Amino acid sequence: QVQLVESGGGLVQPGGSLRLSCAASGTFTSIGAMRWYRQAPGKERELVAAFSSGGNTNYADSVKGRFTISRDNAKNTVSLQMNSLNPEDTAVYYCNADILVLRFTYSYWGQGTQVTVSS
Repeated sequence: QVQLVESGGGLVQPGGSLRLSCAASGTFTSIGAMRWYRQAPGKERELVAAFSSGGNTNYADSVKGRFTISRDNAKNTVSLQMNSLNPEDTAVYYCNADILVLRFTYSYWGQGTQVTVSS
């Protein structure tokens, strides 16, 4: 069974940094795009950053220049380095990946990790 497990959330002061990590485990053929989403209270889930299997990255305008997505294909992990955090970044952050299992590609989600930016 394929799982995505996130780690690294927590409480940080405005201007601080956090690093989120997500590891895929289980039996699968390959991983396509890997992404980070977030959902703040009362708001819809939004795409924060994505890293394609071809090496392309894209970011939400609100995090450009502050967040960096990276992935390690050998370890089946994706990370999100978040700098210059502000209270508007407070949300539950979710890892998402397109994973090929046998002949089919499925979209998997992690359980979410809370990020709170507050003084």
